[in-house]
Amino acid sequence: MRKSPPGPPPEEEKQKNSLKKSFSLVKRFFPYLKKHLGTEALVLLCVAVTAACDITLPLIVREITNVGVENVASLTLKRILFICLFYICFKAVACFASYCQAYYGHIMGVKIENRMREDMFDHLQKLSFTFFDNTKVGQIMSRMTSDLFDIAEWAHHFPEMVFNTIIKFFASFFIFASMDWRLAVCVFVMMPFMIILTKKTRTKMRDTFRQSRHQVGEINARIEDSLLGVRVVRSFTNEQTEKRKFSDGNRDYVNIKKKSYEYMSKFHSTVTLLDGTMYIAVVGVGAYFMHIGVTTPGDFAASLMLVSTLLGSIRSIVDFSEQFSRGVTGIERFAEIMDEVPDITDSSDAVEINDVQGEIEFRDVTFSYVKGEKEILHHLNLKINKGENVALVGPSGGGKTTLCNLIPRFYEPESGEILLDGKNIKDITLHSLRSNIGVVAQDVYLFSGTIRDNLIYGKPDATEEEIIEAAKKAGAYDFISALPDGFDTYIGERGVKLSGGQKQRISIARVFLKNPPVLLLDEATSALDNESEKLVQESLERLAEGRTTLTIAHRLTTIRNADEIVVLTEEGIAEHGSHKELMQKGGIYSNMYNMYAIM
Repeated sequence: MRKSPPGPPPEEEKQKNSLKKSFSLVKRFFPYLKKHLGTEALVLLCVAVTAACDITLPLIVREITNVGVENVASLTLKRILFICLFYICFKAVACFASYCQAYYGHIMGVKIENRMREDMFDHLQKLSFTFFDNTKVGQIMSRMTSDLFDIAEWAHHFPEMVFNTIIKFFASFFIFASMDWRLAVCVFVMMPFMIILTKKTRTKMRDTFRQSRHQVGEINARIEDSLLGVRVVRSFTNEQTEKRKFSDGNRDYVNIKKKSYEYMSKFHSTVTLLDGTMYIAVVGVGAYFMHIGVTTPGDFAASLMLVSTLLGSIRSIVDFSEQFSRGVTGIERFAEIMDEVPDITDSSDAVEINDVQGEIEFRDVTFSYVKGEKEILHHLNLKINKGENVALVGPSGGGKTTLCNLIPRFYEPESGEILLDGKNIKDITLHSLRSNIGVVAQDVYLFSGTIRDNLIYGKPDATEEEIIEAAKKAGAYDFISALPDGFDTYIGERGVKLSGGQKQRISIARVFLKNPPVLLLDEATSALDNESEKLVQESLERLAEGRTTLTIAHRLTTIRNADEIVVLTEEGIAEHGSHKELMQKGGIYSNMYNMYAIM
């Protein structure tokens, strides 16, 4: 039996895959750079001018030195002034080119960063709740800020560095070769060693940069979690616990950075050693050639300056390997977000809907948050007629909130179908579907800004009269009018300056402005005190008039007038009927209601 030939060593295979992956990521980034090729061409032209200026000075020194050695009398003051004036003028042009290179290059980088951030934000808007359920906001923020900044810096500097090095490399090679090919071989034969000896360290640097970026995201997530929950932290006097958690994350970050700086230091030390070796080799070999008469003093002086110029450009691009690693890591983390496929999208034949009546039907619907795990809803069948007020009650974990989240397609059922006015909601565009559904949840989210900003979120083009009318219907007008700046009062992050009842009434007014035919109320009064509950409940009853309404109820007294009450348990729909029918039946609902009444 023939043995298969041995494969490449694991480390070699790893480096090969890393190179292939880097190329793939750069290719992925190119469409963003492609839009700015005109600017990039201008920047590279400026790079060529500055590189030519750097190459010119050794040639001038060579000419002056050779002339001075051969016939010092011919080195007149007029000739010297002409050469110096020529170089000053050339340097002035190079300085202007350097300014244009820096300015337009950075502007291009910012524009690329801006375009990528907009694309990422747009893509995030399309991702389903499942993605956000499993992803920390701090990680997303890190990718949208730090990572994209590194990509922008990389996009601007990397082509410049490469082009600058290519120009100086080939120009230096031809100049060296024209002076003495043996000196050229001495210089350029050492360059591959620099690439080979630093290859492994560069790979490890990239790995640690990826880890550090991930840890920055973890720290951001920790900060966000702690600051948003600052009231809970202080109410439980857990400041030290939060400090310990943050310190642990910070310590992990320091350890990762130590590792990255270790590889970076090895990298720079190797480069510095090779720099010095190459330079002293040119000094020694050039001096020997000058001693035996092969090289002129001018050629020797020019060689030293060319080596300095060449090593400077190589050192720049070697130093930039650190930024290259950050840039490619940033592209990789950007691609991870962009490669997330939205679970819920419009079908190819999805249509807009108009004049929604509000009839909703669940046909044999099964759903679980993680496929293959516990089913929250199992072959559920339920029909809600147009304009009907249906209440969902039952123990926690029965699927009440899940059922409501399936109607606007926040999640997708595993099997079965949900119909709106007899049409499968999968055949309706998401925008059209959700435009016809209003949601009032227990956990009210108000955006940082004014009351007006939050109200018109339901209808951006709402008139002043419509805003006031919505506030009155929601029972919010009186308390808003009493505030210092009325509708223009700043309410703080998440409405922190308002009470729970006030926030809830603003959220109801927001839905009044939206004016949807279908309404989902998810325990909208459960967290309120009795007085606030009464005011909010009155607002909700006004809001529900003439609309198909699903109410998830915690306080059962609030849903006694519902057209139908559905008792949802882990086994599915256990009971349904009016309050009177279910009380007479003496089942689950009756027991729950009597227990609540005793409390």
